[in-house]
Amino acid sequence: MDALLLARIQFGFTVSFHIVFPGFTIGLASYLAVLEGLWLKTGRSVYLDLYHFWSKVFAVAFGMGVVSGLVMAYQFGTNWGEFSRFAGGVTGPLLAYEVLTAFFLEAGFLGVMLFGMQRVGPGLHFVSTLAVAVGTLISATWILASNSWMHTPQGHAVIDGRVVPVDWLAVIFNPSFPYRLVHMVLAAFIATALVVGGSAAWHLLKRRDGEPVRVMLSMAMWMLLIAAPLQALVGDAHGLNTLKHQPAKIAAIEGHWENTPGEGVPLILFGWPDMQAETTRYKLEIPRGASLLLTHSLDGTIPALKEFKPEDRPNSTMVFWTFRVMVGLGVLTIALALAALWLRRGGRLFKARAFLRFVLLMSPAGLLAILAGWFTTEVGRQPWVIYGLMRTTDAASPIDAAQLGLSLAVFVVVYCLVFGAGTGYVVKLLAKGPQVDEGHRFTDGGPGQTRNASRPISAAISSGERG
Repeated sequence: MDALLLARIQFGFTVSFHIVFPGFTIGLASYLAVLEGLWLKTGRSVYLDLYHFWSKVFAVAFGMGVVSGLVMAYQFGTNWGEFSRFAGGVTGPLLAYEVLTAFFLEAGFLGVMLFGMQRVGPGLHFVSTLAVAVGTLISATWILASNSWMHTPQGHAVIDGRVVPVDWLAVIFNPSFPYRLVHMVLAAFIATALVVGGSAAWHLLKRRDGEPVRVMLSMAMWMLLIAAPLQALVGDAHGLNTLKHQPAKIAAIEGHWENTPGEGVPLILFGWPDMQAETTRYKLEIPRGASLLLTHSLDGTIPALKEFKPEDRPNSTMVFWTFRVMVGLGVLTIALALAALWLRRGGRLFKARAFLRFVLLMSPAGLLAILAGWFTTEVGRQPWVIYGLMRTTDAASPIDAAQLGLSLAVFVVVYCLVFGAGTGYVVKLLAKGPQVDEGHRFTDGGPGQTRNASRPISAAISSGERG
C-alpha cells in the first residue's frame, strides 16, 4: 500500500468510529429534551425516570464522540496538509464556527444538564437540556456545511493556488447542503429510535415488563413511523440533487455503464460492478426502473460511467453495495414501523414476541445505515477531495508509507480498546434498563456531596457503583 491509500484508510477508519457517536447523540439529545418536556407538562414520573436513564447513555456517547473528533482534526494537518493549505480558507472558519457556537453551547450547559437537576429549578434545567439538544443540531449544521461544500463547492475564488471565500452565504448554503443536513438529522433520529426500541424489546423479551419499558417502545415506534417514510422522500430529493451536481456518483451507485437509445435505464437491484471489465455482472434488474426513479420518466436517461474518463470514475463496486445496504435497512425500518402500527390494534405491540425479536435485531440498523450512507457519499466523490477543484492525490501530505502504516496500526489497537470498552459500558447500561423513581436517587455529584463530578462520564455511574 502506498502512502495515499494508507492515509485514506486511516481517515476512513477514524471517521467511521466518530460518525456513530455524534449521530447517536444528536438524536438522543432531542429525545432527552422531549422526555423532560413531557415530564414538566404531565408530571408523570415515568418520563423523569427515562430521562435519567438515557442521560447516562448520552454522557458516555458524548464523551466518546468528543475524543474521536479530536483525532480527526489532527489528521488534517498531519496527513492532509496540502488540502488544508489549499482549502483552509473555507474549511477552517467553518470548523471554528462550529466550536464557537455549537461546542461552546454544549459545553456550557452540559454540566447543568447532567448534574444540576437537584441544584437549579426545573425550568432552568429544561433550558439546559434544550441548549444541549440545539447545540448538537448546530454542530451538525456547520460540519455538514463544510463537507457539503467539498461536494458542491461555490462562493469562492482560487487565488495564488488557494481557495478564498468571496460569498459566505453561498459557501454555507451550497447546492447539496440542505438535502444532506435534513438527511443526516433524520438518520440520527431514526438511529436513536431504533436503539431505544431495541433496548425496550430486549427487556420485554426478558419479561421485564413495566411502564418505562412500554413508553420507550411506544415512543420509538411513533418516531420511526414519522421519520422513516419522510427519510425516503428526502433521500429521493437528495438523489436528484446528486444527479445534477455529481452525475458520476449516481452512475457508480446504479452500476450503469452505458445508455442504449430508446430503452431507458434499468434499475439494477443486485449485481457486481466490474471496474476493469466496465460492466456489471450477475445483475438482477427492473427495466426502465432507474429512469422512473431518477428522471420520473420511463424514457429518461442518466450519464453512464463510460461517459467519464476511467480516472474520473468512483469505485462503483463499493458504492453500489453500500448504497443498497443503506436503502435495504431503510426499507426494513419502514416495514418495522408499519408492523408496530398494525400491532397497536388489539394491544399486541408489547406482547408479539416475533415482532419484539425483529425490533431487537434492527436496533443497530440505524447506525449501520449511517455508516453505509457515509461510505456511499465519500467514496462516491472520488477521485476528488473537493469536487472539480482538487484531486485526492494532490491533497495528501508528503509522509512516508511506513509511518502511516505504523500510526494506522496504533489507531486500530487503541480505538478497539478504548471505544470497545466504552461501547461495552453502554451495552451494560442498556441491559440494566430504566429504574423506577431513579430521579430521586440522582443526587450525587455536586458541591457538598460525597463526590464532586467533574467529567461527563461521571453521570453514567450510578450511586451504587460509586460506593
